[in-house]
Amino acid sequence: MTSRLRNVPFSILDRSRTRQGRERSEALRDTVRFAQQAEALGYHRFWVSEHHSVPGVAGSAPTVLAAAVASATDRIRVGTGGVMLPNHRPLVVAEQFGVLASLFPGRIDMGLGRSVGFTDGIRRALGAEKDAAQDFGAQLAELLGWFTGEQRAYPQVHAHPAEGLTLPAFVLATGAGADVAAEAGLGLVIGDLRGRDRMLRAIDRYREGFRPSAWSSAPYVVVSGNVAVAGTTAEARRLLAPEAWAMAHSRTRGSFPALTPPEEIATLDMTEKERGFYAEGLSGQLYGTEDEVAAALDELIGRSGADEVLVTTSTYDRDALLDSYRRLARVAGLAGLAGDPVSV
Repeated sequence: MTSRLRNVPFSILDRSRTRQGRERSEALRDTVRFAQQAEALGYHRFWVSEHHSVPGVAGSAPTVLAAAVASATDRIRVGTGGVMLPNHRPLVVAEQFGVLASLFPGRIDMGLGRSVGFTDGIRRALGAEKDAAQDFGAQLAELLGWFTGEQRAYPQVHAHPAEGLTLPAFVLATGAGADVAAEAGLGLVIGDLRGRDRMLRAIDRYREGFRPSAWSSAPYVVVSGNVAVAGTTAEARRLLAPEAWAMAHSRTRGSFPALTPPEEIATLDMTEKERGFYAEGLSGQLYGTEDEVAAALDELIGRSGADEVLVTTSTYDRDALLDSYRRLARVAGLAGLAGDPVSV
């Protein structure tokens, strides 16, 4: 364990991934239980995501799920990674976060993204156009204006109870969003780890262009990605197989499926194209033994100057997933129950 790891908070983004042979509702209950376990291990934040009409993801209403997570925990920060602004009216988003921040003062984070639905049908159902992400900067400015009371587009309209509240706000980005975060003076959450050089260039642009704001006086970079830790390198790589196959499946068949057990994936007769995407999904990720992951994280934090690491790992076996996060807590020196069994 290095001083870099000890000085950087570690957090979790859970996507409420569905699992083959199990009900979608079980994935949401698993997320709430996982948040309790993450809190016991000493993780800093626990975020949930937004996906619509995706068979492999149960989390479609992140602010509702965040409320359930916050109710079931006591100390860990809770937020969204993220609410996708093109899918919502900024006033409604402000009101939702205003309610969350009022019910759980000092614990709520507002993570915001610019993605739109994957298909034309989803976008139509959400009332969002394919190019809606291009208006993200304006949507973000309106949203922040509802909190400060400075929005002027709708005179005599106020976002209660959000107006007057200030809570940590972040922009989720892979590239262009970094510039929006810098201009707005918000924290930056950036991935993925497979495109390391591209990610580092975006971080540099963010720091260079950052404008201090009421939300943040200085740049704050959260590096996000998959991190798997196990007793052996092979076991850690095996943890990443279900997500890698789901991605390969979606890119070749147009549907992002529930997680499949890794032993089934090993027997699949993949096409050449599927095998290529599967290998791509496994490459560039951080996985290995505790010593191997500690060294890789030390290098990542050193190169990026990250202020925080947000871990997004999913796998089919929930016990193995918890063991990975327990081992990572030990690697990071988190002030929780990193050395003890955790079950909630």
